[in-house]
Amino acid sequence: MESTILYLIPGLGIFGLIVMGVQSAWVSKQATGEENMVELSNYIAEGAMAFLKAEWKVLAIFAFFAAIILAWSGTLVETSSPFIAVSFIIGAVFSATAGYIGMNIATKANVRTTQAARTSLKGALKVAFTGGTVMGLGVAGLAVLGLGSLFIVFYNVYVVSTGGSVNGVAMETAIEVLAGFSLGAESIALFARVGGGIYTKAADVGADLVGKVEAGIPEDDVRNPATIADNVGDNVGDVAGMGADLFGSYVATILATMVLGREIVATG
Repeated sequence: MESTILYLIPGLGIFGLIVMGVQSAWVSKQATGEENMVELSNYIAEGAMAFLKAEWKVLAIFAFFAAIILAWSGTLVETSSPFIAVSFIIGAVFSATAGYIGMNIATKANVRTTQAARTSLKGALKVAFTGGTVMGLGVAGLAVLGLGSLFIVFYNVYVVSTGGSVNGVAMETAIEVLAGFSLGAESIALFARVGGGIYTKAADVGADLVGKVEAGIPEDDVRNPATIADNVGDNVGDVAGMGADLFGSYVATILATMVLGREIVATG
């Protein structure tokens, strides 16, 4: 019975991602408004994607060397394993994906919310709220899918295949290797949050200085090209960075309960 329930956990994550896809498709079908609105929305989406690509290149290098160090350290500790590096990389990829999902739906929902607000406040709220739901389901779905799937794999490798006990060294090893998933998620979240935040504030201050101080035009005025960079920063910092951060926090809290649960079982 316990094994059956265990295999249902990744299924719940997949179900959440399916619902996320349905919600995302609904947002994409909403009206985008006038041509100039779509043009500005595309500029913001392209700028945000360009930032993420540049950020991911740096993070890929970091993740590669960090994984090598973790694989080496896994050979030095009895209750660890070189497979912690694999867990770390998967966590990093899932964290980056969570950030991308949030940024992608945000750039789609922005212009559609604006268009909906021209006719109905209720319609605008529905589009905006559904867009936020996509990010929430993406974060939760990826976390449950990643943690659930990896736990099943490591549980079978370190506990079932060796005939170990759930309150012994075998389970401790499985949990410790699984902790690499959280480390990978939090590492990417740190860089995404801080990097995106620095870009956001730099673009915001730069746009305000040029627009209000030098040119004498209002903040976020369409005549100021730096406004695009400011809006790109809002997406990569407040959405993509936030998505990765929430994913890392969600994974860490679940893993913390698993570690505490294992300790309670082990100590009787």
